[in-house]
Amino acid sequence: MRSILVVVTRQIGDVLLTTPLIRAARQRWPGAAIDVLGFQGTLGMLKGNPDVRQCITTPPRLGLAGGWGLARALWNRYDLALVADIGDRAHLIGWVAARGRAGILPARNGSNWWKKGLLQHVVIAAGDLGETHVVQEKLALLSPWMDVRGLHPEVVPPPPAALPAALQARLAPGHVVVHAPSMWPYKQWPPEHFGALIAGLAAAGRQVVLTGGPSEADRRLVASLLAAAPAGQAIDAGLLDFSQLVSLLAGSALYIGPDTSVSHLAAACGIPVLAIFGPTNPQRWAPWPSGGEAPARPIRFVRRSAQQRAGSVTVLQDERDCVPCGKAGCEDHRLSRSDCLPSIRPERVTSQALQMLEDSRA
Repeated sequence: MRSILVVVTRQIGDVLLTTPLIRAARQRWPGAAIDVLGFQGTLGMLKGNPDVRQCITTPPRLGLAGGWGLARALWNRYDLALVADIGDRAHLIGWVAARGRAGILPARNGSNWWKKGLLQHVVIAAGDLGETHVVQEKLALLSPWMDVRGLHPEVVPPPPAALPAALQARLAPGHVVVHAPSMWPYKQWPPEHFGALIAGLAAAGRQVVLTGGPSEADRRLVASLLAAAPAGQAIDAGLLDFSQLVSLLAGSALYIGPDTSVSHLAAACGIPVLAIFGPTNPQRWAPWPSGGEAPARPIRFVRRSAQQRAGSVTVLQDERDCVPCGKAGCEDHRLSRSDCLPSIRPERVTSQALQMLEDSRA
């Protein structure tokens, strides 16, 4: 293979979790040119990635003219397309772009019949309640060309970049990074719970650094949480790019956050991570631990456990029988509530965080 296109038309976290596939392809074909195609605004996690030659962005909505232009630009340019998404458009792009194709399909879908006809190798997605982590599922795209069972998947973060001088000057040794915002309400741990967590960490003498995106909702939530701790013990990291965020995370003693892309990035940085999960299945979506050398035992998360740990990552869940439901909250839509998240009390999270800080120091 001299040229490979990886198609990942998903969100930012999905792009980051595709880097083990990209790294494995680079190991299999060291001289190949590897490009990645994804939606505009989602490929920032690949900035500076040594395994990627070029990032190709496309709008989420192409239209007829845009689709035709993209098809002409990509036509038969690659030897192999690795389609790391189940969507129809992703598979059409793979068919247009490459002579050989491997792709992921859902277990049941009305369009599977024609997608299978376009692929030389098919990986069936385990689904939201499946037992296969998405990192391992994506790696299976390479199974015709290499034995992926013995690989130690490595999520590759962007290279670090210098923090703003004003932020660097305010950071205290042993600070804890807390990411409170979630893109969707059904993944949002209550803001008042975050406030109690921050107060507990500050009472234990820890500085808390709050991160969030540029949206008005993120900025408003971060600003509201600053009052949970005495002046200087809770600070707003401001707007950082992913490389600066890597520097902030790498210098911290602990990261705490929900099911979000920043939690995956923190795990890739190798620091202790405490992830708060609601309806999402950690067997599929838990932050993938970083580790350098292969662990003595394969990384495994279970579907439900009040507390579980793999490597540097600890996941907390509610103990009710419906967890995880694998749905978009109790009402199964993006603006839904998730009753399992408020039930994870801040005292429990604070206690676990302080224990992890003590274990890390020891």
